[in-house]
Amino acid sequence: MDVLPHRVERVPIVGREPDLALLDDALADAGRNRGGAVFLTGESGIGKTRLAAEAEARAAEAGMPVLRGRSSTVGRASAPFRPLAEALFSLLRTTGPPDDPELAPYRPVLAGFVPEWHEHAVAGGEVSLVLLAEAVLRLLAVVGRGSGCLLVLDDLHNADADTVAVVEYLADNLHREPVLLVATCRAQDSPGYRLALDAARRGTARMLAVPRLTDDQVRRLAAHHLATDRDAVPGAVVDLLCRDGDGNPFVVAELVEHLVVTGAVRATEGAWTVVGDLRPEVPVTVVRCVADRATSLGPDAVAVLRAAAVLGQRFPVLAAQRVAGLDDTSFAAGLRAATVAGLVGQDGPRCCAFRHALTVEALLADLLPAERADLALLAADAVQDAEPGLSGDRCQLVAGLRLAAGQVTAAATLFAEAGRRAMAVGAVTSSVDFLQHALDLAADAADDLRADIGEALLLALAEAGQVDRAFTLLAGLCHVAPARRAALHTRLAWATYLTGRVADGLAQVATARDLLGPDAAAADVAPVDAIAAHLVLQLPDPDRLEVAESLALRAADNTDSAVVTCQAMQILGLVARRRDHAESERHFEHMLEAATTHGLTLWRLRALAKLGANDILRNGDDHRLVAARQEATRLGAVPMMFGLDTTLAMLTVLRADHAAARTLLDAAAQWKIGVLPGYLPALNAVLAAHRGRRAEMERQLTAFDAETEEDSHLLPMVWGLARAFCSLLEEDRGGARAELRTAREHAEAAPTLYPQSSGVGVGLLLDVLDGAAGWPEHDEVAASCDAQLRWNRLFIAFARAVLLGRAARFDEAVATVTAAEVVAGPYPRAHHLGLRLVGEAALADGWGDPEAWLRRAEEHFHDAEVPSVAAACRSLLRRSGVRAPQRRHGRQLIPADLRRCGVTVREYEVLTLLVDRLGNRAIGERLYISPRTVEKHVASLITKTGQPDRAALCAHASAQVTRD
Repeated sequence: MDVLPHRVERVPIVGREPDLALLDDALADAGRNRGGAVFLTGESGIGKTRLAAEAEARAAEAGMPVLRGRSSTVGRASAPFRPLAEALFSLLRTTGPPDDPELAPYRPVLAGFVPEWHEHAVAGGEVSLVLLAEAVLRLLAVVGRGSGCLLVLDDLHNADADTVAVVEYLADNLHREPVLLVATCRAQDSPGYRLALDAARRGTARMLAVPRLTDDQVRRLAAHHLATDRDAVPGAVVDLLCRDGDGNPFVVAELVEHLVVTGAVRATEGAWTVVGDLRPEVPVTVVRCVADRATSLGPDAVAVLRAAAVLGQRFPVLAAQRVAGLDDTSFAAGLRAATVAGLVGQDGPRCCAFRHALTVEALLADLLPAERADLALLAADAVQDAEPGLSGDRCQLVAGLRLAAGQVTAAATLFAEAGRRAMAVGAVTSSVDFLQHALDLAADAADDLRADIGEALLLALAEAGQVDRAFTLLAGLCHVAPARRAALHTRLAWATYLTGRVADGLAQVATARDLLGPDAAAADVAPVDAIAAHLVLQLPDPDRLEVAESLALRAADNTDSAVVTCQAMQILGLVARRRDHAESERHFEHMLEAATTHGLTLWRLRALAKLGANDILRNGDDHRLVAARQEATRLGAVPMMFGLDTTLAMLTVLRADHAAARTLLDAAAQWKIGVLPGYLPALNAVLAAHRGRRAEMERQLTAFDAETEEDSHLLPMVWGLARAFCSLLEEDRGGARAELRTAREHAEAAPTLYPQSSGVGVGLLLDVLDGAAGWPEHDEVAASCDAQLRWNRLFIAFARAVLLGRAARFDEAVATVTAAEVVAGPYPRAHHLGLRLVGEAALADGWGDPEAWLRRAEEHFHDAEVPSVAAACRSLLRRSGVRAPQRRHGRQLIPADLRRCGVTVREYEVLTLLVDRLGNRAIGERLYISPRTVEKHVASLITKTGQPDRAALCAHASAQVTRD
């Protein structure tokens, strides 16, 4: 007999009208590039997934692409990024990957999700959660362009911590993207639920706590399940459902099913009636309902469901059959019965899934511990025999099954492998969790296994930035051989260097040396020396450059490792910049050759970056650095891209392209991987200073102080390129000289790797102008290595021009100014600052063309909104008896050539009327001035433009004036 005559394939949603309205609004916003995130929370069975499915249907109806993924626990924890991978697969398997140039640098990062992009992956590439999250965000933005798109992530409470971190990044950044994220999550303590609460509190997402149904809504839902009218549901049934269903749609549905299956209610002549009393003994727990329902389907279905439950909410069909111990016919019959009953459904090729997590929990709760252990062992063997390599999430699935079966050491080995795999795809937090669990399980295992797991966990902790925890772990690995422990301390030293913890890094270096002992082979010590060199270079000691260079030379001489060679050459090239750029170039070329020969992609990019930086320092040329950045983009080395952008940002500041610098620094702020503490706020301070924005500079320097020690090696940059330059733009020459002295003192106490920072060139110019320096000081600076840098050369040349002018060598002085302007070409702000300073000296000493130089400087600083310098230029012009520019409204309309000639706004108004060759009276009537005043303006215009007479001026006006 068919016991399910009442079953309705799709029961309408009951009581969720406000929730659906919110989702409709959110979908509409996503279609208008105002995306966001909505977390649907509540107890199990409350209807979160049903609401999300309804959102999917409405999005599809509106023409939006829909991506859907679900977290499911397999073994102890969910597979890293499982819901994200499923979501991307759900779309890309039908549409293929988008071919958009914007995604090019992110393809290697997304290769784990998009098989077609595997060829772009970079071996040994840096993968970070922030990078992965940004890559997913960019991909979703491209998918949703023009229509909006919906990303649904189900059961976020089961998601791994790395997935939750990506979801948090998406929630924080979707507000300007055409993407709506809808995530379902049980209201129970988990990383996913904590994120939902926190995001709602911060206002970056909306949290919709799905409520329980009212009694009237329970009656309506029961009527839908029984395919009858609301008032046709027997009152006793409604009372039972309201009392025992607790307003939970899933529990209500299970109770209705149970009443029908057991015959407690029956359809008689088209109406539902209660057969006898609904006794209190009627099962009311979901566990009992599910168990009774499974039993009613027959023994084959019970065997299938129990085997599947042990395998997890989503299970491989072939493994379930082997665990159930059924032949093909019996297994197919049992699976079909479970499917018809609505307990399971198809979920991809050769896989099925339970329709609700509570069903799995109920089936497992009905098993005795011994039964569950036996089934777990059968399941582990079945999955591993079918695929010995255990790809994807099968590794942690089998690990959990081995643990449930009592095979603790085997479980530890598999959890450790899952941790290593998680690290390989950038799931750092998941890696740490898996490996820590493995180490805990291996408490009684052999020393070698514990050492292997401990080493892997140590590296994962270092990668995750949990350095203190790594220190503690390493201290406990006493049974590991000394040489192996030394290598671990060396690796940890590098991790501390990357996070700016220099003292901790040096402590790790010292421990590694102690473990190696005084008689260690030079090749074993070389990796320690190479990393020690990097750490020493961050110290404030005056001899740090010499010590770092000595360590790097020793490492380079005693190693066959390409990585150690690259590390050593990087230090040698940086140190050599202080004395000889040609030598620095040779070291970086050696580094490039070693990296290229041995296929070390990231070290090759680092070498290209260092060579490009040399070009910028020496001549202001960014071609090689831009090429390195393009190569990083092509290879998908996104952290390297943004690291290079910090170098380009400094160049754009010096070039006075402040908008470009702001864009680069804002982007780089997302990726602090490999950026030493304090560097970004220092750069931002330099940017503010070169715009004359003191308040902003001080805010950035406060942030700098918070990130650095009092003796930071970045202090010459802070005092020289930031504070002193800002003072110069405020016409505080005395303050600038004092700040430059402070910059030089810091550079002498701890020689800087940023040789243009301490202001050697501009300091010489200011000293010469104030009479505190002459030819001896000039010659000393000009002969230094710092004088090879183009930024310094331009100021040294201006200083030389001032000295030549004072020596009455006027022609040489003018020629030197001309040469200085050529050198200053890439740096317009420094260029015009030099003209302003030299113009004052030329006025005083009577040489050159100070009027033209000061006019050009005044024009530049007025347009740049640096009023103090512009006003100083005008004051100097007036003091010399020359009419200074009048800064009246409309001056921006005057062509640049005429502004440089000193044409005023009123004179330009006269010139525009001369195009029509009007007489003085006609011009005066239009401008409301006297004919005599017009004649004065015409005479001034003839002089300023160099025209011979009024007729020529009228012709010149026709060529110069632009009118609407």
